[in-house]
Amino acid sequence: MPTRLIPPFSLFICIVLFTSSCVPKRQLLSAEQTIDKLRSDSAQFAKRISTLEGNMSDLENRRTTLQQQLEATRREATSRLQDASSRLNMSQEQIVEQQRRLEQLQSLIDQQRKNTELLRSKITDALVGFNSNELTVSTKNGKVYVSLQENLLFPSGSAVVNPKGKQALGKLADVLNTNPNINVNIEGHTDSIPMRGKFEDNWALSVGRSTAIVRILTDTYKVDPTRVTASGRSKYVPVDNNTTADGRAKNRRTEIILEPKLDELMQLIQAGNTTGQ
Repeated sequence: MPTRLIPPFSLFICIVLFTSSCVPKRQLLSAEQTIDKLRSDSAQFAKRISTLEGNMSDLENRRTTLQQQLEATRREATSRLQDASSRLNMSQEQIVEQQRRLEQLQSLIDQQRKNTELLRSKITDALVGFNSNELTVSTKNGKVYVSLQENLLFPSGSAVVNPKGKQALGKLADVLNTNPNINVNIEGHTDSIPMRGKFEDNWALSVGRSTAIVRILTDTYKVDPTRVTASGRSKYVPVDNNTTADGRAKNRRTEIILEPKLDELMQLIQAGNTTGQ
């Protein structure tokens, strides 16, 4: 049976119809694939956006925390600075106060020195009629020392004051009575030769002589007894060598130690100690 040939026109129509039906299917598939990809990309973008938003929230929280910490640190630093400034101002005030007290203290010390020197001058003038081998007047450690030898005041081994010794004590009392702010310490001294006779030992003799002088100053010449102290030093504070007659004579003496009262000076020192505690 002979083969039937498809006419060329019919073949053309068939090809056109086949081709036209295949193109839309490929386009639809491609579009669907594109849509799927866009959906996937959109989901990824949404996820990234969510992640970024979370990160932004964390960063905002951290920023707030850091800001709070910064403010707290700033307040603490300001407080410490104010405290330091306050302490510095206090220290400066204390320095100024200490400087003021030191100047005041130095002024009082200088005044005490002037008072001591003035007292020495008055005592020297009052006792100008006596020889240097009978008495001496000197200053030491802010005090005036009137050293009266035994030959001016007492017979050997006695605690009874000579008339000339009473005269010297009277002149000294005149200065003391016109200068009430003077403390008076009477010290009796002996040589190293053991005592025989009326007194038990050199201690008793030195004390007896100092108290005898105190009685004359307070009873006879009316020096305020509350200003006066009597003490005996026996042989233990020599001014010369006890191996020679001349040295022993110098050691047999009575020292009247005069010291301007330091009440104002002591009050200032005590006030400073109280302030520093």
